[in-house]
Amino acid sequence: MNSFENLGIDDSILKSIDELGFSNPTQIQEKCIKPIIEGKDIVGKSETGSGKTLAFGCGLIQNKSREKISSIVLTPTRELALQVSENLRDYSKNLSLNIVPIYGGVSIEKQIKELKKANIVIATPGRCLDHIQRGTIDLSKVKVIVLDEADRMVDMGFIDDVEKIMAKCPKERQTLLFSATLSPEIKKIEKKYMNNPIRMMAEDYVDPSKLKQVYYDVLPSKKFSLLVHLLKKDNEGLKLVFCNTKKEVDFITDNLNHNNIESIAIHGGFTQSKRTETMKAFKNQKVKVLVCTDVAARGLDIPGVSHVYNYDLPMDKKDYVHRIGRTARAGEKGEVVNILSPRDHDNFSRILELGINVEKKELPTLERVNIKQQQTKRPSNAPFRKEKYSSKRTTKKTGRENQRRRGKPPARRSNYRSR
Repeated sequence: MNSFENLGIDDSILKSIDELGFSNPTQIQEKCIKPIIEGKDIVGKSETGSGKTLAFGCGLIQNKSREKISSIVLTPTRELALQVSENLRDYSKNLSLNIVPIYGGVSIEKQIKELKKANIVIATPGRCLDHIQRGTIDLSKVKVIVLDEADRMVDMGFIDDVEKIMAKCPKERQTLLFSATLSPEIKKIEKKYMNNPIRMMAEDYVDPSKLKQVYYDVLPSKKFSLLVHLLKKDNEGLKLVFCNTKKEVDFITDNLNHNNIESIAIHGGFTQSKRTETMKAFKNQKVKVLVCTDVAARGLDIPGVSHVYNYDLPMDKKDYVHRIGRTARAGEKGEVVNILSPRDHDNFSRILELGINVEKKELPTLERVNIKQQQTKRPSNAPFRKEKYSSKRTTKKTGRENQRRRGKPPARRSNYRSR
């Protein structure tokens, strides 16, 4: 195995790598760093957490120019844009380099000011296009463009935006593409936008021999009780609980806390500041259970995840692969627990087509848990809206309530009961 010193990396970056505690390059780093520094186009097939950010980061930092925005990295999610920018700052901390993330969900005005001094930009496609349309970002001097998690950008429907952004960059440039899979769509991008790229294939970062996958068959009425039982039993390491909808995430998080299992939630309905705060608390292990939609399944490298619980099974088997890839990383053991009720069986059948080995577990004796009923509460300052009712009696009742809200006494009725 090569050492970092043999890959052509500048001393200033080597010093940062050493301070971060990286002793030997990963497979994707060993294969990619030198040709990237040499300016060659690269297609890297690599899972999240395999070290690809350092692989392309060394080239971006080492080959930086005095031009503003000499490099741009496109990522599918806000969380990944923040993670990549933090990593690049760590790698370049011994240099004078302005690294600016731009993404939606936050004020654009601050980003406009920061872009005036940016050397490297990490962007989500939508916000980058917004800046292009406003004329607040200039990509005419870009020498390197990186497509990070390219397959995810395809899946999320961002590829048209990506192509519009690439059209604003010079044709004479270096293009680096990293993806967990090389789908036909990825190959089209490779053929259309890259110059004799070198393909680098890294082995799966997750060790199958250290990943245990199990499932339980349970009635819907006992599904949550089983989750509580398992979380209380498995009290080591970080836990990810995946649900398919934002509503389910909120319900599960609320009721886990109600049953004395401290947990936090993340999904696309939260503000960006809330999502950032949540991920920081989870990574720092202030809270050890994170309930989430697939927003956390791709791109984020979260060390220390010992268990992944699929409370809902994803419809797409590719999403299952990305979910389970959060554990059994970097030589550590991990377990995936699938909690199946009848509605999950079709999705589970599609997942089994992957040829994975999933062991069936006997259902343990479960204690009854308290479920806190969620109610949608109308804010006190919200305007009253008259609802539509099917019966005349209910309509009259609603009319009396409207009168009460307007300060008028309700009509007297002999059978009227106050509540």
